[in-house]
Amino acid sequence: MNARAVVRLKFPSEKYSGIIYEALMPEIKKPATVRSRADLEKNRDFLILKIEAGDTVALRAALNAYLRWIKSMLGVLEVLENVS
Repeated sequence: MNARAVVRLKFPSEKYSGIIYEALMPEIKKPATVRSRADLEKNRDFLILKIEAGDTVALRAALNAYLRWIKSMLGVLEVLENVS
């Protein structure tokens, strides 16, 4: 793997980071493509996303996918929090 990225994300609470961690783990364990692989670590209200890919195009695609999923999940969690 030639391209790497490490992203450290801070969430509003440990509850949010835990929910997002659990939601992403199936994708981490069994990715849709072999062009990249990812690892995810949880540390209280932080998630550390590490992505490795064979080239920068695959790295960008994987990074965009994970960040979009995280953004979508945060949006859902915020809506649910406002409803209850």
